[in-house]
Amino acid sequence: MKYWLVKTEPETYGWQDLASKEEDVWDGVRNFQARNYLNNMLVGDAVYIYHSGKKKEIVGIAQVVSGPFPDPTDKEGKGWLSASIKADRLLPRPVGLKEIKEHDVLQEMLLVRQSRLSVMPLTKTEFEAVLKIAQG
Repeated sequence: MKYWLVKTEPETYGWQDLASKEEDVWDGVRNFQARNYLNNMLVGDAVYIYHSGKKKEIVGIAQVVSGPFPDPTDKEGKGWLSASIKADRLLPRPVGLKEIKEHDVLQEMLLVRQSRLSVMPLTKTEFEAVLKIAQG
């Protein structure tokens, strides 16, 4: 199993939007590095959902239910990709970006080092550290 973090603007599409559906297509990724990461997603992988709005925080865990396929919003056929994910569970409490930056294990996380990426891999250690923070 691999671990991922995807970002979304909660005012446009947030955790509640994903949780209200059985599954949904994660589309609209328009960064080459983020697309390349998305291309490595496999069914069963765990995905943190990160709200990148006013409150920058990880709010929930989703699961990849369909590996990469052509992005249906790519009307120009430029090779952009999507994956289908489904909500798994809301974290016991959100984990804010400030907490992540201050945590020893998480300071090298791509979220801290390359904050503009909308899709990024996590190590198992990073994934577990975030979960431990959320569980208090």
